Amino acid sequence: MSKKITIEPVTRVEGHGKVTIKLDDFGRVTQSRLHIVEFRGFERFVQGRPYWEAPVLVQRLCGICPVSHHLAAAKALDVVVGAGTGEGLTVTGEKIRRLMHYGQFFQSHVLHFFHLSSPDFLFGIDAAPELRNIIAVAQENRELAYQGIMMRKYGQEVIAATAGKKVHGTGAIPGGVNKNLSIDERNTLLKGTDPMNADKMVEWSIGALDFFKHYHKNNKDMVDNYASFPSNHLSLVRKDGALDIYHGVLRAVDNEGRRILNDVNYQDYNHYIEEEVKNWTYMKFPYLKEYGREKGWYRVGPLARLNVCDFIPTPLAQKEFEEFKAYTKGKPNGMSLHYHWARLIEVLHAAEVMRDLLNDPDLQGDDLVVKGNRQPEGVGVIEAPRGTLFHHYKVDDNDLITMANLIVSTTNNNEPMNRAVNATAKAFMNGKQEITEPMMNAVEVAIRAYDPCLSCATHALGQMPLEITLMNAKDEIMDKKIKG
Repeated sequence: MSKKITIEPVTRVEGHGKVTIKLDDFGRVTQSRLHIVEFRGFERFVQGRPYWEAPVLVQRLCGICPVSHHLAAAKALDVVVGAGTGEGLTVTGEKIRRLMHYGQFFQSHVLHFFHLSSPDFLFGIDAAPELRNIIAVAQENRELAYQGIMMRKYGQEVIAATAGKKVHGTGAIPGGVNKNLSIDERNTLLKGTDPMNADKMVEWSIGALDFFKHYHKNNKDMVDNYASFPSNHLSLVRKDGALDIYHGVLRAVDNEGRRILNDVNYQDYNHYIEEEVKNWTYMKFPYLKEYGREKGWYRVGPLARLNVCDFIPTPLAQKEFEEFKAYTKGKPNGMSLHYHWARLIEVLHAAEVMRDLLNDPDLQGDDLVVKGNRQPEGVGVIEAPRGTLFHHYKVDDNDLITMANLIVSTTNNNEPMNRAVNATAKAFMNGKQEITEPMMNAVEVAIRAYDPCLSCATHALGQMPLEITLMNAKDEIMDKKIKG
């Protein structure tokens, strides 16, 4: 008798979604889907608003990664006010924005790894639910939890110093920034009381990487084989091929490492990327037009960035990158749980960049804003913590936004997340007649690897249920369990 399993809510992610899994008469998984079930349309909300409001308005998409939306919108409106793309700002304007962005990257990655994912590594996927949280982590490994909390706090202080406040700041404006970094702010972040200083953040970032690599060494088969599958990968890269999360050109590679999108100008993103709509989710399915829906889907985020770039332009992270690439003999890495490895390499890179920028006197410059010839539309693309983020706006002669299109990181990862769910469901649920809580968490572990921000992807409101429902061939409910 066939059954249908629904996991609702998906826990320890940002946002709201559910998973459905269908089993045939023999208990084999025949279909798995990640559903986004609520809708809130920011692309419509901003229409009719003055364009300069957008960098502040769109941050309300999310309380976890608001800086990413803030900067992507600002970059799009840089084009509208005639400041050009990433290279068009003043030196101080660009570096302040970069420091803001790397602070956001640092705190977001740290939040995900220490608060949301480390419980699975410390206690196991099948551990009691009451153990899988940051409180239990603190009881088991006090130093690890302390470092995670303080590292996130440091990233938030960087955001506050550059954007005006920790959440929903106003630092980036069309054409530049509205403040520089004072000497006192610089000294506090660079040389502050231990542990709140740049050197300690680098030290602890190395320690976090060592923690994961030690776990990987002792659990190699599980980490390597968990929801592992080949895919394309897409991200920004600097024009010389370096990892660059603030600005660059769009590049995509296939599962063999061959370039299938070769360093194109992101202003023309809609020439290369299409989105498919399906009736069972509010989240779209992007793909590369040239390769079609079946072959053109791709991953974004930490794993994709390290698969796409040629090198990392900071020495400690570059050393870790070389080890990461050697593990797959230079070929793209398709192992979903290796997102965590890549994410922690980016944490180290962010710590190094922040330290370098804080030592840069350009941050105290007074030339903050650039304006030029007005343009009717602009595109801003940035690497958010979760992956490539697109903001596209059109503006009329009255300075009002007439069109907004956002392709957020989690939307770009929609297809691979669905495939990860399917792979995990088959591994843990084939032939099973009863739903267990560890089975539900196993599916969530695969989703959490992508650090999805479902609020951004669907602009959702409300609670996030994870529900599993078993249904027979007549769609009659046989069993149902809800986490929430």
